[in-house]
Amino acid sequence: MERLNQRAFELLQAEIERIAGDDPVGKVQKEIALKRFNRLRSQPGKPATIDELRDLVDDLFPTFSEKVLKAAARANCPPKASWTGIKVGVATVASIVGGVWFLNLPYPPIRWPVARVAPMVLVPSFISMDHNYRQAIANTEQADQLVNNATSPSDLDLGKTKVQAAQKNLDALPVWFLGYYPQRYCSMFSCGWRFTFDEFQQARKEVARMDARLFQETNAQQQFNQADQTVATAKQAYQEAASDAEREPAIAQWQAGIDLLQQLPKQTLAYKLAQPKLSAYERDFQQVVGTAVGNSRASNMVAAAQAFDAEASKMQGNQPQSVAGWQEIIRLREQAIAELKKVSVDEPNYPQLKRIQAEYEGKLSAARRRLDEEKTAIKAYETANMLTQQLLETASRLDNAQIAGRLQAIETALGQIKPGTTVFSEATQLRQQAAAKRKEAMR
Repeated sequence: MERLNQRAFELLQAEIERIAGDDPVGKVQKEIALKRFNRLRSQPGKPATIDELRDLVDDLFPTFSEKVLKAAARANCPPKASWTGIKVGVATVASIVGGVWFLNLPYPPIRWPVARVAPMVLVPSFISMDHNYRQAIANTEQADQLVNNATSPSDLDLGKTKVQAAQKNLDALPVWFLGYYPQRYCSMFSCGWRFTFDEFQQARKEVARMDARLFQETNAQQQFNQADQTVATAKQAYQEAASDAEREPAIAQWQAGIDLLQQLPKQTLAYKLAQPKLSAYERDFQQVVGTAVGNSRASNMVAAAQAFDAEASKMQGNQPQSVAGWQEIIRLREQAIAELKKVSVDEPNYPQLKRIQAEYEGKLSAARRRLDEEKTAIKAYETANMLTQQLLETASRLDNAQIAGRLQAIETALGQIKPGTTVFSEATQLRQQAAAKRKEAMR
């Protein structure tokens, strides 16, 4: 279709004749303008717009009629179909599409008669079947290679994706239509499928088998990861343990992780990947167990020391202790240290036992300090009580300054009592009372 039709050209030509005049300049401008429009008439393509028409004459005739330009642009537009015609066309197309869709529904009572009478109507179904058949074959082959010959977990992940895609393609193939082979369509488009029902069932079984294999592989991989994490945690706990008692649960956890690795199904990828680690874990574990056996004698020797230490800790608790209580705690601490000193220097865990001994000696020093604090607190409390009694007996004969001095002495005595002693609570209360009385006496 030309870009400028005859009717639009005539309107523009008439306006050019009108405004060009008979002078030489006007004639030249007219020839140039008509030449431009003729060139546009010879060009195929979309109809020229009013802006394009205006650009062709604006430099030659600035006063060119806008009304004529609009009329020419309207005349240059192709006639539009009527709304009724459009509606009829849309309805017709919709009816055809709906009919084809209905005839391609995957129901034998509909498709079989159509396949016998008008097979070309089923072209959408044939295209879909051919596509899904080809994809099912390709995805099944790729999934088989990835799942059954996997070398890494990423192969299994990709294989799972291919299995799901193959299953989706097989689900899209109508089972009742498998034995049907559309001769005319396949002669034109070179069909790929020649599925029989038995082959279709075999493909489904193969996909189901790979799906089950993937499920087993996933569980085995999770078990492998759990076992690996268990052994790593146990090894770290063993290295950080300060005593045989703390090492025992770490050794048990280590053995549990090895057991999980040994229980992996042999046909899984996780089993193959676990073998190098399993050998290393078992070698390290045997070394640890041998060391643990060598340490058993030292463990027996420190058992008594730990018993004395535990009894002392239980007796001490978090409550203040009397002088007699601290003396008993000190005796137990000393006995625990004495038991540790019996361990020979030749024992494998001797350095560790010396660290435990140093810990016990620290506890003993703390107990002795607490005993001294308790003795000091009792003595200071008794002194404060004595001063209080003396003040009560002589208060009537003393002036306010003397009373304040006696109260200050009581506060000083009570200030020697430290937290954690048996009389600290009462001493704090008495000290507050003495301070209040002293302030009253000084007023």
